[in-house]
Amino acid sequence: MSICELNPQLRETIGQRYHVEHAFAGFEEALRARPHAAVICTPAHWHIPMARAAVEAGVHVLIEKPLSTKLDGIDELRRESAARGLTVAVAYVLRNNPALAAMREAIASGRFGAPKQVVAVLGQHLPKHRPAYRQIYFADHATGGGAVQDFLTHAINAVEWLVGPITRLTADLDHQVLDGVTVEDTVHVLTRHGQVMGCFTDNLYQPALEDTLTVVCERGMARFAVSESRWRWMTEADGAWQDGGVKPVDRDATFVAQAHAFLDAIDGLGRPVCTLEEACQSLRVNLAILASSKERAWQMIEEPQTVHA
Repeated sequence: MSICELNPQLRETIGQRYHVEHAFAGFEEALRARPHAAVICTPAHWHIPMARAAVEAGVHVLIEKPLSTKLDGIDELRRESAARGLTVAVAYVLRNNPALAAMREAIASGRFGAPKQVVAVLGQHLPKHRPAYRQIYFADHATGGGAVQDFLTHAINAVEWLVGPITRLTADLDHQVLDGVTVEDTVHVLTRHGQVMGCFTDNLYQPALEDTLTVVCERGMARFAVSESRWRWMTEADGAWQDGGVKPVDRDATFVAQAHAFLDAIDGLGRPVCTLEEACQSLRVNLAILASSKERAWQMIEEPQTVHA
């Protein structure tokens, strides 16, 4: 295993802490070592150029979310990776949570009837959970910052996995509270996933941690709580929540599962948990949310990608 890190102090710290065999100061140097696979976890505007360089060097790639901050270069990455038979996956880690996967399976089975509405409620106190937010990529839209690209995109991708791609949306967002940045910290989005109606809310300054994804169907409803790593369901009016029966896992377990799934995909043992096409769809949604807020108008999502079963 090897790492590539520009900051020499951080490079040394990580290398020693995790007993990394090789630590590189530059990406080109790392590629010359002919790795089999690479994980790209840089600010989002570097994702596609670095992924293309890796693919051109014959390297399988797992790209951190969001896929990018714009659509440029993605088609070329898709063609080049396909031509070389290389795996490209995107790290939307919620898809690796067994509780969310079980909830998705239950919804897809028709157990609760057809999905009709989705509601995502998100909120946290960013200064506590990420105190360096002012100094990192979060502070600038161009590097993948702001509540939409850095946080809401998790829920967008997960909900599209549950009920299908967003086909149109309208959004309102603003910077309300967070000190030291001007990017949005509050977001409201109304969506349409074909016939399914959706609502997403997010803020980054409230005291309570909230992170629930609810799917309301014809004959019941299901809810996933991210921080609790569990899903529940209800079918009776004014009834009690029923536990989904999946043992909660800790946060690190989902990242480990993501890594194993990526390696399995490389070995031909399954498809990527989140494909390049699916992540591109979520990127279109990110960009449409930002555009809708500026234009104060509904946005159609061009060329929506089908979410595979």
